[in-house]
Amino acid sequence: MNSKTQAPDTVICNGKQFKILLHQDELQRRIAEMGAEISKNYKDKKPIFIGVLNGAFIFMADLLRYVDIPCEVDFYKLSSYGDEKVSSGMVTERKDIDADIAGRHIILVEDIVDTGLSANYIINIVEKKKPASVALVSLLHKPDAIKYHVDVDYVGFNIETLFVLGYGLDYAQEGRNLPHIYVIDEN
Repeated sequence: MNSKTQAPDTVICNGKQFKILLHQDELQRRIAEMGAEISKNYKDKKPIFIGVLNGAFIFMADLLRYVDIPCEVDFYKLSSYGDEKVSSGMVTERKDIDADIAGRHIILVEDIVDTGLSANYIINIVEKKKPASVALVSLLHKPDAIKYHVDVDYVGFNIETLFVLGYGLDYAQEGRNLPHIYVIDEN
């Protein structure tokens, strides 16, 4: 068990055992770097950060703590996983944004870019609303799993094609509250 967070090194979620892939300290270091880079690149632009729910809420909250420029916040809610470990191949939009984004600089915030399906879908929706620019930020990116091309402008960590859990990422709606990112322990 980790003494700082009291979060276990392994967890059981929906009958599967998971082990730590990325510790919360490592996550926070990288997110701080990303926040500083975004702040530098968007100085005097007052971007709108649009989080993709549910998975991105923890990452986005932490990222915004490291962004030191004026900004606004909004959310889309999409679903492409349901209760499965792999994308269903279909995206369902459950909540639209409230902001008028025409002529504004948009920063989309994703927890993970896996196949690229959700990111591609949301970018297409946003671009139809005529923003000044659109950038994509993702905490995790699985380059080997990409089926739909998307440019990820800010990547926290490139990871292998593994099923991950924690820090906003879920398995059948469980495990989002874990402070680290875990991977299925096949041993």
